[in-house]
Amino acid sequence: MHRHGYKGRKFGREKDQRNALIKSLADSLILNESIETTVSKAKEVLPYVEKLITKAKKNSLHSRRQIISSLMTLEAAHKLVDEIAPKLSARNSGHLRIEKTDQRRGDNAQLAKVSFVDDLSVKAKPEKAVKKADNTKKVSK
Repeated sequence: MHRHGYKGRKFGREKDQRNALIKSLADSLILNESIETTVSKAKEVLPYVEKLITKAKKNSLHSRRQIISSLMTLEAAHKLVDEIAPKLSARNSGHLRIEKTDQRRGDNAQLAKVSFVDDLSVKAKPEKAVKKADNTKKVSK
């Protein structure tokens, strides 16, 4: 059987359950700033959250509403836009990393830790106040 046109992983779930799983993982990642899950789930949630971070950096009402609809809780959406996105403004992409950990005891599944590359515990640097140049010209008579 060919793999053409098959995008994403199924996880043995229906589409709505799969979407709820990804939303829930993204929500937990934003609230806790790191999660441990299986490698395949980590690989699915990584681009999902990266796109949300890119939207959060725009900090507009429309992007905030899109983020709210993409996450499970309002708390996570507001934390992403108000706290996390300003701290990640130095980077264009690659905000998250996946580190393989050990195997799960029950089914020997490979686990992975998904976390932010930058340290989010430090406060965001305040932007320097830019002095406006005085462009008004004095007219001499």
